[in-house]
Amino acid sequence: MAATEVALYLVIGSILLSFIRLAKGPRLPDRVIALDMMTVSIVAFCALYSIISGQSVFLDVAIVLALIGFLTTLALARFGERRTARRNRDHPSDATEQIEEVAEQPMEEDE
Repeated sequence: MAATEVALYLVIGSILLSFIRLAKGPRLPDRVIALDMMTVSIVAFCALYSIISGQSVFLDVAIVLALIGFLTTLALARFGERRTARRNRDHPSDATEQIEEVAEQPMEEDE
């Protein structure tokens, strides 16, 4: 078994572990980091598959996925920031303490 094939299996394992963290959470920052880790792992998968298959088109796919993943992380960070700002409207002097509290709270489940 070639080193690239072993690396491919390890990347697949990291995608699965990241998905478990994404599903479990429990907080928004945990889920954002798990999603970012999944994106990086999928980009690595595309790059490894490009090496194994010899088709450079998968490198283009990896670049596009990396860009989309970066923009997704930015959007989710902005969402978390706005969520915190909404909670801090009533008490602007306690903003720093409340940011830390919000980061540690579990996400609210929609029913």
